Amino acid sequence: MSAHGGLLDQLEDAMQGANVARRADVLRRVTDLFMSGTGSFSDAQIALFDEVMTTLARGVEVAARAAFGSRLAATVDAPPKVIGLLAFDQEIVVAAPVLSQSQRLSEQQLVENARTMSQGHLLAIAKRRTINEGVTDVLLERGNATVIYAAVGNDGSRFSDNGFSRLVEQSLRNSKLASCLWSRPDVPRRDLMNLFQRVSEEVRANLEAARPREVQQIRAAIAAAADEIRAMARAGSGEHRQARDGVERLFSAGGLNEDKVLEFANSRDFDRTAVAVSLVCDLPINVVERSLVQKRYEQLLVFAKAAGFSWKTAKALLSLKMDRRDLDGEELDRCFATFTRLREKTAKTALQFYRLREKAAKA
Repeated sequence: MSAHGGLLDQLEDAMQGANVARRADVLRRVTDLFMSGTGSFSDAQIALFDEVMTTLARGVEVAARAAFGSRLAATVDAPPKVIGLLAFDQEIVVAAPVLSQSQRLSEQQLVENARTMSQGHLLAIAKRRTINEGVTDVLLERGNATVIYAAVGNDGSRFSDNGFSRLVEQSLRNSKLASCLWSRPDVPRRDLMNLFQRVSEEVRANLEAARPREVQQIRAAIAAAADEIRAMARAGSGEHRQARDGVERLFSAGGLNEDKVLEFANSRDFDRTAVAVSLVCDLPINVVERSLVQKRYEQLLVFAKAAGFSWKTAKALLSLKMDRRDLDGEELDRCFATFTRLREKTAKTALQFYRLREKAAKA
């Protein structure tokens, strides 16, 4: 800074004085000096700029802070302390460029900002090039519809399992959000299937109300469409291919038994569980997947009984089916009563019927 004659004296006056316009002018000149050498300063030099800029920025008007923040926002070695100050500025015109662009903000700062600041601040965060799961969790928790659309529509956003579950639930009441979520390539396959299955029920209700005489045909058409989309999801999923190949090898080696199915279900491994039940029961994978995502539980109990599984394993399959929530007491009692009454011979006969029905549907 010593190379710039007079700046030190002006800097001293500005930092000690109360003249806002003078402080803004000196802040601009200090910023010019920093920008002219960005990329070449040592950590100690950046720390010096940081201290000076922070002191000056606290005492200037909104317009000056906004211009200052816009210049520093995309600078990779911007002084971190003043970047944090700008990010938490109450004026969104000041904070937005920094929140949406600066790589000098830590995840902890972004989480704190998302937890405490305005919807405008959250929207700026949602537009960052990359956003980690810890940040998007807070955006989904506090953000309004505009913030959530921005986060879901951002290819750089990453969502946790809980985040995806929350988005599925919100999508059931919001067709625009459902469309945005469906288009993301990183949505876990289970959540995609859950979303489609539950949304398709609303579509089915509307179609049946409009054409009551063709209820059975409409139901068959919706079911066929659901199976086709699930097949497309399987074909495009490396996760499913890996699960299928591993379970098929286990089955060929004679190692696929009830204990393995129980292990898959207890670990909430949807793909491996579905493939395992499909192989043990000799059923098409789409039939098993359908039983794991639809609301009714009877078909899944039939599969468990026909395979000779215990109630412990049947209960684990039901728990997996219920999408991360525990069965309540009444539901569990009903399922247990049904499973206990059902004879293995009857269940195996039902499997034959399912196989014939699927064969006829493909003919």
